Amino acid sequence: MTVIVWIVEGTWPACVDAARDHAPEGAEIVLLHTSGPEAPAAAHGAYAGLLGRGHRRGHHPPEGWGNDPGSRVEDLAAASADALLRTAADRLARPCTRRERTGRPERAVVAAADGADLLILARDGDRSHLGPHSLGPASRFVVDHAPCPVLLVWPEPAPDLDTLPPPPPPEPA
Repeated sequence: MTVIVWIVEGTWPACVDAARDHAPEGAEIVLLHTSGPEAPAAAHGAYAGLLGRGHRRGHHPPEGWGNDPGSRVEDLAAASADALLRTAADRLARPCTRRERTGRPERAVVAAADGADLLILARDGDRSHLGPHSLGPASRFVVDHAPCPVLLVWPEPAPDLDTLPPPPPPEPA
């Protein structure tokens, strides 16, 4: 049995705990973290937009100013993802595989779940009420498109039933 656990900042402990509680002994557990390309791309773009501005011919910028910061942002993101995956693996306290993917997170998770027996993810939207808004856009996409069964967990205790949206009005006769 292969279990994919989507590791996201802020909600990952509940997913790891669910894997520990629900994945049978001997299951292959994959801790998956995804990084979007937005931050490095913004840093690359900002740097490219500033090239040639504020420098006189023959004048060189101070040491370190000539390096594209996008590469540094990519390195920081990779180090952060690695640290998060190591922390999640320590919490799981079972053998597991750690994977980092870059790209649109929702598509990377769906692709990683291809051939898996279970995908575990947490609600990441409005967690103060029961209902569809408790899923953010990426999680909604994953739930709607996952090619395997999905275990959807609350990262904290679920809201009370009185937060359930009211039923629709009765149809006119």
